[in-house]
Amino acid sequence: MFFTSPSKGKLSFAEMMQDITNYIQGLASSSYKIIVGTDSMVRDDTCFITAVVVHRLGKGARYFYRKKYQRKIKSLRQKIFYETALSLELGGQIAKYFSENGYAEMPVEIHIDAGTQGETRDLIREVVGMVTGSGFQAKIKPDAYGASCVADKHTK
Repeated sequence: MFFTSPSKGKLSFAEMMQDITNYIQGLASSSYKIIVGTDSMVRDDTCFITAVVVHRLGKGARYFYRKKYQRKIKSLRQKIFYETALSLELGGQIAKYFSENGYAEMPVEIHIDAGTQGETRDLIREVVGMVTGSGFQAKIKPDAYGASCVADKHTK
């Protein structure tokens, strides 16, 4: 599993987590939030982008993303659930890494590419329940910028 950093290039999961840890230690007095969000684009196949954002609250952010291709998914419901599952999988790995490395209290948010406007509004309760049931805080549009802005930028 490889991630791309706009400033550092291709990184493994361990390298990404080390970079995130270094970023946090660089200004340890700040508050941080880790955001994981996934968006997708359907063409001949479906391209899923999962973004990891390290938000230094009030002082900027840094992000990484990974790309995954699947067969063409036509069902919006299936696509939203798969996006959420990809975010949860990575969020779990990140939370595990933090708990093993002295950052157990680091908040990890899952941003879901669904909102109260549009076709995805009927899925909100289910996917939010899926995320909160897994122990993470869930955000939906317009607050889900990890999915709707950062990940979306790289689906094109």
